[in-house]
Amino acid sequence: MSLMQEFKAFVAKGNIVDLAVAVVVGGAFGKIVTAFVDGIVMPLVTYVLPANIKWEEWALGKFRVGMVLGATINFLIIALVVFLVLVKVVGGLMKKKEEAPAPEPETKTCPRCLETVPKAATRCKFCTTDL
Repeated sequence: MSLMQEFKAFVAKGNIVDLAVAVVVGGAFGKIVTAFVDGIVMPLVTYVLPANIKWEEWALGKFRVGMVLGATINFLIIALVVFLVLVKVVGGLMKKKEEAPAPEPETKTCPRCLETVPKAATRCKFCTTDL
């Protein structure tokens, strides 16, 4: 199989489309969370930081701790939202959609010859053992 044929087979699978959609939606979701952190969370952090300094400019020597703090808070918020939405909400919905109990089998196995016989049978049709 040539490289081009293998590539066509790979792209033809539905997984590649699902991955592309996930990347696009994840990027958009990341922008929303970044805006939330920059617009709401980090202004609250400025109340804890020293006066007249923006959190982005907070530094210890040459280390820009404010940027690291912002990225860390972004990560924690994204992780929390993903946990709450995907694990708790979607997981809870999946549990509620429990499958109907499997119907009882209409056959049983003969204990002597291990052949399958109808459930209502009283004698095995293969070895004539009483069931």
